[in-house]
Amino acid sequence: MSLDEKDKVSIAQVERRPSAASSLDDGELLALDVRAAAERRLVRILDWRLLPTIVLIFIMNYIDRTAVTAARLKGLEQDLGMSDIQYSVILAVLYASYVPAQIPSNMILNRITRPSYYIPFCVVIWGLTSALTGVSKTYAGMVVARIFVGLPEAAFYPGAIYLLSRWYTRKELAFRSAILYGGLLISNAFGSLMAAGILSRMEGKLGIRAWRWLFYIEGAITVTIGILAAFLLPDYPHNTRWLTPAQRRLAQVRLAEDAGEADEDVATDSAMKGLIMALKDPKVPIFAVMTCSQLLGLGFVNFFPTIAGTLGFSTTVTLLLAAPPWILATIVCCISAWNADRTGERFFHICVPWWGVIIGYIIGVSTFSIGGRYVAMFLMACGYSGFALTAVWVSNAVPRPPAKRAAAIAIVNGFGNLGNLISSFVWKAEWGPDYHQSMYIGIAALGFATVLAIVIRVILINQNKRLEREELLNLSGARRERIEDAARLEGITFEEALKRKKGFRYLY
Repeated sequence: MSLDEKDKVSIAQVERRPSAASSLDDGELLALDVRAAAERRLVRILDWRLLPTIVLIFIMNYIDRTAVTAARLKGLEQDLGMSDIQYSVILAVLYASYVPAQIPSNMILNRITRPSYYIPFCVVIWGLTSALTGVSKTYAGMVVARIFVGLPEAAFYPGAIYLLSRWYTRKELAFRSAILYGGLLISNAFGSLMAAGILSRMEGKLGIRAWRWLFYIEGAITVTIGILAAFLLPDYPHNTRWLTPAQRRLAQVRLAEDAGEADEDVATDSAMKGLIMALKDPKVPIFAVMTCSQLLGLGFVNFFPTIAGTLGFSTTVTLLLAAPPWILATIVCCISAWNADRTGERFFHICVPWWGVIIGYIIGVSTFSIGGRYVAMFLMACGYSGFALTAVWVSNAVPRPPAKRAAAIAIVNGFGNLGNLISSFVWKAEWGPDYHQSMYIGIAALGFATVLAIVIRVILINQNKRLEREELLNLSGARRERIEDAARLEGITFEEALKRKKGFRYLY
């Protein structure tokens, strides 16, 4: 946020400040001769404990959410007597609960002290609900089940991005977030492979249709992972139990150095105030509309098995063919994010994959050949590597205070997922098997998202110029106290912290 905004935030962190003695005790890893190695070890611990856990959860998050698309290939619509429009409603209704629940969920996550309990609890609940989806006997029952899958799922993606932003610096966050989002991309591949195995082998077992087994098995796996996650996930840098006091302080210092401020809310930074601050920031609504338009353009994901089905192969072969594009997309996503971290660039790393999807759509409307349309599917899947960095860009553009950042991420991801809801009615069966109208809408949506991304880039460039001018002014009041907090955490003088503060710039 701008320096003017920071002036409005009062500092009331005395109760959280450690004594001088404790500062000496837990500052052992801040010494120059051990700092670099200790920091590498801390990041390695997070990379091996935090990242694999949330990636595994995210894989099941998306597999559970999109299981209905695979179930459609094995009799879901026929067994429940659904029409094409009712199937679209089943896809859309999940987002009716998923979208509005994200903002209050992230506000709760920012205020509670144990995200290692909150997130796993939500995982277990959506796993149970997903499993119970297989019990549905009617269209109405399926609608209710989908609504209650969306509610707990809303806690995960924006919550995971926020949790990552509480541990990783700006230059580390993009690659880690991409690894997380790689879980979504690879889940499309694993989901298809898992669905192919279940749908081909479980038909009629114990007198139960294979598509019902799909929900039972995948839901049970999610519940198991949720229980394990409670023992693996960290809380926040100041209270994670499986880190030493010195490691906890080092984790706080890293983030303080990254922005020149302590990454903590002050007494006046309530969840509601964070929400209001986010809504007043013009970047946030622009990000939200951009994400909505982006996800509308990427709406093919909920129909990917159906699109693969237009190639003319059997159900099992169709699901197998749907996997390779997502494997490539995962690789592209990680490479792109790694480069984004190294360069600090955001705009082109997000927009270029969208432009690849546009090319894929153009190929799709230009040819009916199997080879051409399959190549288009690869380009379309790789487009999701742009979305993988969207929440990271939001976190970089709205860095402090944490209450505002949590609300901003939830607003952008929540409103943005309206694009998924709308897209449920864009890829209509009556427009198949070519889906030309759907692709035209996708081209227009991604073009509009690109325009909004340009607007955000211009805003951030101007804000960086403003920061350069404001750094010439004398610091006082709340701004000075925040930097003093950072100096205290790092064990350096105020002047040294001020020097580091001058290095902060928004990434675009």
